[in-house]
Amino acid sequence: MKALVWHGKNDIRYDTVPDPTIEDGRDAIIKVTSCAICGSDLHLYDHFMVGMEKGDIVGHEFMGEVMEVGRDNRKLKVGDRVVVPFTIVCGECDQCRRGNFSVCERTNRRADLASKMFGHTTAGLFGYTHLTGGYAGGQAEYVRVPYADVAPVKVPDSLTDEQVLFLGDILPTGWQAVAQCDIEPTDTVAIWGAGPVGQFCVRAAVLLGAKQVVVIDRVPERLSMAVAGGAIAINFEEESVLERLGDLTDGKGPEKCIDAVGLEAHATRSIDSVVDRAKQAMMLETDRPHVLREIFYACRPAGTVSIPGVYGGLIDKVPFGAVMNKSLTIRTGQTHVNRWTDDLLRRIEEGQIDPSFVITHTGSLADGAHYYDLFKHKKDGCVKVVLKP
Repeated sequence: MKALVWHGKNDIRYDTVPDPTIEDGRDAIIKVTSCAICGSDLHLYDHFMVGMEKGDIVGHEFMGEVMEVGRDNRKLKVGDRVVVPFTIVCGECDQCRRGNFSVCERTNRRADLASKMFGHTTAGLFGYTHLTGGYAGGQAEYVRVPYADVAPVKVPDSLTDEQVLFLGDILPTGWQAVAQCDIEPTDTVAIWGAGPVGQFCVRAAVLLGAKQVVVIDRVPERLSMAVAGGAIAINFEEESVLERLGDLTDGKGPEKCIDAVGLEAHATRSIDSVVDRAKQAMMLETDRPHVLREIFYACRPAGTVSIPGVYGGLIDKVPFGAVMNKSLTIRTGQTHVNRWTDDLLRRIEEGQIDPSFVITHTGSLADGAHYYDLFKHKKDGCVKVVLKP
């Protein structure tokens, strides 16, 4: 079969790879009908995440048709149409029973590496480094799905791929980020980053009743999309983020702040961002935390900071004194996808949200390298790419 394969920094290729096979009775083989490039994939593309190996199949947003099921799988049958969450979950461990699916205790087959890096293992993830199991990803013609009797979400034929594909990652990621804020009707929610996750944060904050929603970015097309969803836009290259947030909140700051950027913050006019890039080059830190620094200063005392943006390692010069002295609450984590999918699928069916609005480009899997470059550099108004094998 064909798949997109990692060969090194900025080097994704459309290669011929072995077809997946059933390895366990709970497995399923999925024929991919749609997959997407996620902002998190760019962290692999730019080689900021450790644990990648040449030949790894990438991609963790995908859906398709069930072609084969293992003998012990009673949930799926051949012909079912499913969205596959990026988190691989067993459904039986203590964390899964608590609904903390992204920290499943059993599915990371390289738990030894994850424990060394993070102190404890996380769940296995599709197409996302050997720290999370080294599982083959979904930017491929076919995918083996382990524990397929737990996570895959059956979807009705009445909904298009484009409407349901993002149930596997960015829609529940944006929703969880906002749900973690415990929105009150009087809240201002400030969202750093107007990429795909930031866009779903906007829609979630509006649906959950925030007083006003503010988005910080510099890309005009992304800011316009956020404004269309009900947000107030701040272009950080044209005005002071802190001053504008002060104006919008009577000087008190937003009650709820969301970091939808993560480790590759692209601030260009701040001294700390320049220093971060130098430290990355010298391997003195792995992640650029400009957004976190700004959020901790901007957030209203006793406010909440929610962090769906991915961080992979070490950061420096974070004003933690501000966090403690302002009584800030921090909530973060990879998304517990299956905690949210039933409710979100219902909202899609009822027309409360149509996630396809975020798609700006659709292309062939064979042209994946081109679309990675397009997405990374935000060319041609690119916000979200869907690929068809």
